[in-house]
Amino acid sequence: MQYRTETRSSLSYNKVNNMGVFPSDSLVRIESMAAESAVVIFSVSTCCMCHAVKGLFRGMGVSPAVHELDLHPYGVDIHRALLRLLGCSNGASTSPGGLPVVFIGGKMVGSMERVMASHINGSLVPLLKDAGALWL
Repeated sequence: MQYRTETRSSLSYNKVNNMGVFPSDSLVRIESMAAESAVVIFSVSTCCMCHAVKGLFRGMGVSPAVHELDLHPYGVDIHRALLRLLGCSNGASTSPGGLPVVFIGGKMVGSMERVMASHINGSLVPLLKDAGALWL
């Protein structure tokens, strides 16, 4: 099993044992996917909250990279790893719970609640500017 070491600047993990509960392949894959664009959204194509957060960013003029996990060959493993990063139970869920998960500038912002809270309190736009996703 693996767990997340708290850090806001990057994803960092410590190996507890090699039972394969939280495979490092998924973490490396997430880190790589999160770094591919200024804004990255891990989503499920049929999730209304995922649709709403994608609409929020597109409405702000941001073009996020979107990974639809239900259409991705490693989607289930990535989803479980994201749930663990978010601190959701044991990460064993296969429902879209915890999604969408948003990364800005390679850093995990969190799920819909964190994104909306950041938008409401005014901290989302500076994050997007710092990541190079907005040029306002």
